[in-house]
Order: sequence, then structure tokens, then C-alpha cells
Amino acid sequence: MEGRETFSGKIGFVLACVGAAMGLGSIWLFPWRLGAFGGAAFLIPYLAFTFGLAVTGLMGEFAFGRSQRAGAIRAFGNVLKEQGVGFGGALGLIPVLGVSGVFVFYLIVCGWVLKYLVLSVLGAFGRMDPGPYFQAFAGSWESVLWHLLAMIITMAIIVRGVQGGIEKSNKVMMPALFLILLALAVRSLTLPGAMEGVRFLFVPKWHHLLEAKTWVMALGMAFFTVCLGGAAMLVYGSYLGDGEDIPSSAVNAAFWTTVASILSALVTIPAAFAFKLDVGAGPSLLFITVPHIFGSMRGGYVFGVLFFLCVLFAAVSSAINLMEVPVEAVMDRFKLSRMRSSLLVAALGFLLGMPMDVNLNLFGTFADLVTTYVVPLGAVLSAVVFFWFYGADRAREQVNRGAARKLGAWWSFHAKYVFVLTSVAVLVLGILVGGF
Repeated sequence: MEGRETFSGKIGFVLACVGAAMGLGSIWLFPWRLGAFGGAAFLIPYLAFTFGLAVTGLMGEFAFGRSQRAGAIRAFGNVLKEQGVGFGGALGLIPVLGVSGVFVFYLIVCGWVLKYLVLSVLGAFGRMDPGPYFQAFAGSWESVLWHLLAMIITMAIIVRGVQGGIEKSNKVMMPALFLILLALAVRSLTLPGAMEGVRFLFVPKWHHLLEAKTWVMALGMAFFTVCLGGAAMLVYGSYLGDGEDIPSSAVNAAFWTTVASILSALVTIPAAFAFKLDVGAGPSLLFITVPHIFGSMRGGYVFGVLFFLCVLFAAVSSAINLMEVPVEAVMDRFKLSRMRSSLLVAALGFLLGMPMDVNLNLFGTFADLVTTYVVPLGAVLSAVVFFWFYGADRAREQVNRGAARKLGAWWSFHAKYVFVLTSVAVLVLGILVGGF
């Protein structure tokens, strides 16, 4: 696409990708999975799946987007048109709808994070009972306002474009996020009883490796960690210059996202053990368990503010990526300016999300539908179109363009057969276990 925006270079691109992948799930889902499915033993299948399989998919989505200089709809359409298939654009709409669906409900949770950052600044954690407070707030009309504010913040970044908005914001948020996580991890590890949490996280429980569910959860977590879905990373790849090193960028994105997830585990889980709270509390770990911790610990005001600032950075950096997918699609299909496309997507996303603001059952049903069925299906379609229809050897050529270390012929087989079949398995297994 003539005159298409680009990232300024590798650092900005990798930070944007880490920001996209380093969402709220890395704060609460990864730490719990790590502890519940074997501690250090869980890391064996997780790291194998992440760097042996998920990174291959990440390279593919980057290269797919860059090769077509387009988001999923036009990229699918271009490739399938070469094969005489006239409905490629319609297939490309599926991953775009999946990511857009996540965007709709995710901004609601971003609003919750924004609210809790304000509560931490006001020093409210020591004066409130976190459980009843969250139950009264989530699913109420009050959350609509915070949802709207989160949408406005995300849109304000998106309208500034790739370098001025997406890249620039992540260059600030990601280093700050890592520094805050380090500081919080140090404080968490100094709490009395915190070492029980460290043992929960990292003492190997080898018997879990004999359980099929451990491997299934590690596989799902690996794909989730690098944000595979057939549209989000593909659209970031479409903003890459031809000289950028895709294999190095993919490995770096996966590595730093994993580091951030492990740091998050060292923040939340030892603190939860120190205060004898439920480490498997799911989303409420953020909004009930953590406020209780900071309301009770010495220095809790400062660390509470830092924690929710960190979580807000993680939430917004992911929201930016999620919003860019439908914004790029509207710009490409309807030839609207970035400003008009952003306003349209933000307005529609907010209106579609409002019923879920006040009905958590609807929120949960919609989120499960999108994340269990549509997003994994989008990842499968992207892999099949790029590695089978475009061709695995041609795909490898695109991945190798600008790479310091070229991938050999083995990679074509690995991508076409091993990765694609694994992607199908992630879709099927996710449905069978009720989502990852």
C-alpha cells in the first residue's frame, strides 16, 4: 500500500509487540497457571511451545502482514485471489472480528483498572472492603464512565498513528512497566511468608508433567502469550520495513513478554501467600486480592499506586493493538482518514460494550465465545492461508528478508505441517476444555 505507515525500527516494533502481548492475562493468568500446573516443571512445556511453535506463528503473522502491506482482510484477499479464490477478504474478516470482539470487552476491564488506579492514588484501599466494593462496581452503571475514559485514552494514542502514537507510547510504557515490576517484585519478596509463594511458583512438581492437562494449558498459554490470532500481530507486521529482522524480532518479543510474565508472578503470588489469600482467584486477584494486600501492608499506598500504574500500562498497550486492527480495516476498506476511522471504531466499540458494562453474565458469555472460538479460528486461518496457499517456501523467503540469520528449508516443513496442525489442535483443545 503506497505511503503506508511504518515503525521507525526494530526497538520500537519489539516494544509495541511486547506491549500488545503483555496484557492483563500476564498479570494474573500466567502466575496462577505457573503455580497450579507444576511450578518450574510447567516452564518446560511452556518454553518449548513458546519458542518451538508460537514464535513460528509470530514470524508468520509478521511476514504475512509485511509481504502484503495490509491487514488481514486485504492480505487474505490478495493471497487467495492468486489461487482463484474470490472470498479471501471474507475469510480475512474472521480474525479481524475476533480481535475486534476482544477489543470490545477488554476496554471494559481497562476501565476497571483506571478506576482502581484512581482509588490507589486516593488511598482508598485501606478504608474499603475490596470484595463487596468490586462486586458493587463491576456490572454497574458506574463502570460505564470508566469504560468511556479508557476508550478515549486508547483512541487518543491510535489517532497519532504508528510512530507518533503506537510506537511512541510503548517506548514510554514498556520500560516503565519493567522498572515498576522489578521494584514491586523486590517488595513482594521481602514480605513475611513470601517464600511460600516462591516455592509455589518455582519448586518443580514433576508429576504434573505426566498429566495431559499440564501440556494442554502450557500450549494454550504459549499461543496466548505471543498474541496469535491472525490479525493483531499481522497488522503490526504490515508496518514493518523490508530491512527489519523478523526472526530476531519475534524471538525478542516472546522473550521479553515471558520475562514480564514471570516478573508479574513474583509480584502477585508471593504477596498473596504472605497475606494468606487465594492465588487462583482469577480476575478478582487484581481487583479484590491485590487491593487487600496494599491496604494491609506497610508502604502499601506507594506500592499500590505503582502496581495499578503498571497494570494500566499493560492494559492500554494491549488495547492499542486491539483497536488498531479494526481501525486499519476501516481505513483500508472505506478509505477514511485515521482520525475518522478511530472515532468510528471507538464509538461502535463503546456502544457494543455498554450492555456488558452492566451485565457481567453477558460479559462472560461474549468473552468466552470470542476467545475460545473466533480468535483461535483466526489464527488457524492465517496460518493456513500463509503457509499453504501463499506457500511455505515463499513464506520463508518473506521471513528471511532482512534477517541476519536465515532460516533453512527445515523451517518450511515445520511451519506448514507442525505449526499449522498445532494451531488446529489449540482451537479444538480450547473448545474441549472450555477455553484457555
